[in-house]
Amino acid sequence: MLRSVNLFFDLDGTLVDPREGIFSSLKFAFSSLGREVPTESQLEDAIGPPIQVSFASFLDTDDQRLIWQAVNAYREHFAGVGITGNVVYEGMTDALELLRIAGARLFVATSKPVVFASEIIRQHGLSGYFQAVYGSELDGTRSDKGELIAHVLASEILSAGGCQMIGDRKHDMIGALKNSVRPVGVLWGFGSRSELMEAGAEQLLEYPANLAGLPR
Repeated sequence: MLRSVNLFFDLDGTLVDPREGIFSSLKFAFSSLGREVPTESQLEDAIGPPIQVSFASFLDTDDQRLIWQAVNAYREHFAGVGITGNVVYEGMTDALELLRIAGARLFVATSKPVVFASEIIRQHGLSGYFQAVYGSELDGTRSDKGELIAHVLASEILSAGGCQMIGDRKHDMIGALKNSVRPVGVLWGFGSRSELMEAGAEQLLEYPANLAGLPR
């Protein structure tokens, strides 16, 4: 049983496959700037990190005006079209139900703006599984996963020792460790086994069904 455990779930690449929505919105942003669109393999690097960090890397710039021009174009498309391009991973709903029955308290902790994250959770009928949805603000506040996890711990008055962060990218593992939260990596998303292990994952899960075996 997981009665004393608080589980923080990343969204993109962990609860849902966001590839279609994110790719279409990235392509729109690059086209809006008159820039060449990266390959889909390159675009995968944008799934996980804060979007402004991804654009800084793609555009090879620290020009905040240009970065936020790209971010705003991306969000314009995402708010109307991209937000519908998410698919809940097979087996995830069953896993969340088992965790809820076991007594675990579940939270969403994503670098995606909370306004978008909450809508995606609602659209896919997942709201009933989570105590709360935490994300960044549109100005970038709490887009760093370490800051976000600290915010969840403080807001919910939780002891880090009773919490686990579940995610598919190194940012989830690093953010967890910064807050003494147990880092758990998942292999059905966009991060590799080596990325997660090098970032400090204490456990790797192959499939959503494996979530039921998390330690108390």
